[in-house]
Amino acid sequence: MQIVILDDYQDAVRTLDCFDQLAEHHVTIYTDPAPSFDALVERLYPAEALVLIRERTSISAALLEHLPNLRLISQTGKLSNHLDLAACSAHGIAVAEGVGSPAAPAELCWALIMAASRQLPAYWAALRAGRWQDTAGLGLGRTLRGRTLGIWGYGKIGRIIAGYGRAFGMDVLVWGREPSRAAAQADGYRTCAAREELFQQSEVLSLHLRLNAATRGCVTYADLSQMRPDALFVNTSRAELVEPGALLAALDVGRPGYAALDVFESEPIMDQQHPLLQRPNVVATPHIGYVERDSYALYFAAAFANIVAYAAGRPQNIANQQVL
Repeated sequence: MQIVILDDYQDAVRTLDCFDQLAEHHVTIYTDPAPSFDALVERLYPAEALVLIRERTSISAALLEHLPNLRLISQTGKLSNHLDLAACSAHGIAVAEGVGSPAAPAELCWALIMAASRQLPAYWAALRAGRWQDTAGLGLGRTLRGRTLGIWGYGKIGRIIAGYGRAFGMDVLVWGREPSRAAAQADGYRTCAAREELFQQSEVLSLHLRLNAATRGCVTYADLSQMRPDALFVNTSRAELVEPGALLAALDVGRPGYAALDVFESEPIMDQQHPLLQRPNVVATPHIGYVERDSYALYFAAAFANIVAYAAGRPQNIANQQVL
């Protein structure tokens, strides 16, 4: 099969042991984002199978109109809103779902919490510039022990973060749907009676929600403006969970005082002047929660196995079985 792998930014896929699974196929790997819609069509036109690295490229009905050769999309990780499953079905394109793990995203989230709490990026930048123990006006960092960790969403990652918080001696406070709150209570954590409590009481507040119609824009400026001036807002889930412009506006008035982010509304960010990147009180990473070798080995082994099975006439893990 003619296989295209998009958005391998680190050119890491060919170094994985599981890449040998595709030895009998013709594989083209792109390591940079397509600069335009037409360029994306040109890259994908020969493809019979497409491997998507999580949600880096959106697959729309308009795009599929230009891809007559495409028969299979093999998703690394779980399906999400970046892929129009109904449009794939309408074009007779099978979509194979992969596997996921909460380990790497949870660790990245905690690394951001630690880095932002202790002002590590500011200290590191100053040290490289020849300034000793200088945070450029951000002041002293602080420890986590004894502080309140708010968690909105008690799924796989939220549970891990709650456990990290407990291990660090934090008072964990959970908000979410009723089943989430019940699960958190069963695990021995405090829950909020109302969402206002989450924003008012949290000294570190971390989002762990799926993006859907119900959660899009669920965090508003009014919510954020209730946070303490010394509070840290953390989002490693999806930027669209926050009302457009709300975080910048809230940071402008100093509530919360700090933010740590791994996600942005428009990715990848190529503009160094992006307003969030200009804030000294924002620690940010380029959506790397799942980007590490163990996750890649897991995700791509499953994605490639799905391609091999499809090519052998034994399709597996197909999300839209009606196309088979």
